[in-house]
Amino acid sequence: MSMHDWAEKDFYDVLGVPHDADASTIKKAYRKKARDLHPDANPGDAEAERRFKEVGEAYSVLSDPEKRQQYDGIRSMLGGGARFTAGSGGPGPGFEDLLGGLFGQGGGGGGPRMRFGTPGAGGGAPGPGFEDLLGGLFGQGGGGGFGAPGGFGGPGGGGFGTPTATRGTDLEATARVGFRDALEGATVTLRVPDPRGGPVRTVSTRLPVGVRDGQRVRLRGKGLPGPGGAPAGDLLVTVSVEPHPVFRRDGDDLRMTLPVTFPEAVLGATVEVPTIDGTTVRVKVPPGTPSGRSLRVRGQGARQARADDARGDLLVTLEVAVPKHLDDAARRAVEAFAEATRGDDPRAGLLERARS
Repeated sequence: MSMHDWAEKDFYDVLGVPHDADASTIKKAYRKKARDLHPDANPGDAEAERRFKEVGEAYSVLSDPEKRQQYDGIRSMLGGGARFTAGSGGPGPGFEDLLGGLFGQGGGGGGPRMRFGTPGAGGGAPGPGFEDLLGGLFGQGGGGGFGAPGGFGGPGGGGFGTPTATRGTDLEATARVGFRDALEGATVTLRVPDPRGGPVRTVSTRLPVGVRDGQRVRLRGKGLPGPGGAPAGDLLVTVSVEPHPVFRRDGDDLRMTLPVTFPEAVLGATVEVPTIDGTTVRVKVPPGTPSGRSLRVRGQGARQARADDARGDLLVTLEVAVPKHLDDAARRAVEAFAEATRGDDPRAGLLERARS
């Protein structure tokens, strides 16, 4: 992008944000406009495609603190929209007019003009040349030429005499993965749109073992290429983990609810419990276990990204299953049990404790 573009385009207006907007506001505005104007959402709409590219162009500058500082400086110096034109035939002030204004001279065609030479030109004394003058103006010593590497508008995105190697813009993407894939570290393929309107890229990467829902994974060098051969930005991937019908994550542990029958809870039993690996383990339910009690199965939780392949635990919460339908024999058995335990009151003292 040329300095001429920076001088003429109001990137803040393109994104619809104030000039003092913070990075979060700029990102939010860009994402909304890019989503609304994306070619996939507006097939065949040339105007939407043009504006989509403008939005990406504006974001690539305003999202980079160094580029934004340079852009603000150029817009401030040039009044937000001056043109670089030669002579007096253009619609805006010419280059000499601009420099004349900077140094207190009139911009009209009849007034005296300031001339800029190069060192030694005309055989005269070696006074300050054009490059030296601009170098002093913009904080650079002699030798950094106008348009030369490291000078005003030079390669690498440098502005006002400061050589830079600005890193490319970071991009963001989302990856939705299955519960087991997140635990094991699956390989995902991402479609990454170019905010500048370039082709959509496909990036494949392996997620770290045990990645969590909402976690952001940084892929170094997978963002936009930097200007002038500078390093590329990064790709920030926000992971969305699909829920599992049986297991749920609790740190490095997994939790699940295991239904047990009333006789198993009262008399005790050894039951089969499924694990995230697709196998089962046998767990002993102690006699008299109430509904809601949790049993711990060591080493059957989430795998941790460590060399020793350590794992969390599986926490099994027991839930006494109440049958909805009883045949006559089962009903008589329950009634006999109720009669035999008539003196037991599980709510004894509850009212007094509630009133305390």
